[in-house]
Amino acid sequence: MAGKLNKVLIIVGPTAVGKSLIALRIAQKFSGEIINCDSMQVYRGFDIGTDKPSAESRKLVPHHLIDILEAEEQFSAADFARLAVETIEEVSEKGHLPIVVGGTGLYHKALVEGLFPGPGRDPSWRQKLRQEAEEKGLNHLYTRLQEIDPEYAQKITPGDKIRIIRALEVYYLTGKPISEHFSKTVSPIKNKGFLLYQIGLKLDRKELYRRIEERVDRMFAQGIVEEVKALVASGISTEAAPFKGLGYRQVLSFLNGEISLEQTIRLTKIETRHYAKRQLTWFKKSPGIVWFEAKDIENIEKYIREKVLE
Repeated sequence: MAGKLNKVLIIVGPTAVGKSLIALRIAQKFSGEIINCDSMQVYRGFDIGTDKPSAESRKLVPHHLIDILEAEEQFSAADFARLAVETIEEVSEKGHLPIVVGGTGLYHKALVEGLFPGPGRDPSWRQKLRQEAEEKGLNHLYTRLQEIDPEYAQKITPGDKIRIIRALEVYYLTGKPISEHFSKTVSPIKNKGFLLYQIGLKLDRKELYRRIEERVDRMFAQGIVEEVKALVASGISTEAAPFKGLGYRQVLSFLNGEISLEQTIRLTKIETRHYAKRQLTWFKKSPGIVWFEAKDIENIEKYIREKVLE
């Protein structure tokens, strides 16, 4: 492709649906480069449990934002969005198609929609409001929210205790209604003038679960237990963020003598299925995603030719 592109393709979906393979095929066919959107693949050394693209795949197509951090480095969704935008700009300048691929919902949200610019949680205000709700009733707080921020109050129900308290907390901390803060939330990628095209991949539940089982079996066959032993022996704290990832935390329990290897594998499969369900729920709520069956590569490629590259 000649000249700078102002288009970005994003591919999301649940774990084991086949995002990486489809992204690789698309990148090869349409002069693309892949930008990782998986919160675990950013860490060096955590390879088997995160199912990182193989060395062969990375030779075929440039992959970005993989193996960029040591295990104990802090990395937020905001950090990801900043680096992703920088990488998208670099890939675009080369006339290549940036293809953002992954299943970490918060990273995706930070890049596509932007993160809430208001204040974080305040335990003291939150406690005061909870106590007031107990003493005077939740409706008392909801009525106050209607006076302070009628726009937001209309969007939530009078029984939504969490959102009512959060909205009042934000108002008392900043003096501005939460709806005003939301209106200032900007997509960092759209803010740079890029056009977004988003593909969601789905599979029949039975087929997805079969793929999850196969992936977990493959992880253990490839040596995730030995990988974890080596990581711990290298001095990495078991409290480091990547050790909280699927597979890793179950293997740590096994190495600590808390569960058997058979239980470790079974639990990893169960929790991965639960995670896949949460991912689907998250992405189904995200606007602007066009969904395809993961096996329907013909129509996926047609969509890219006709919509993304027109």
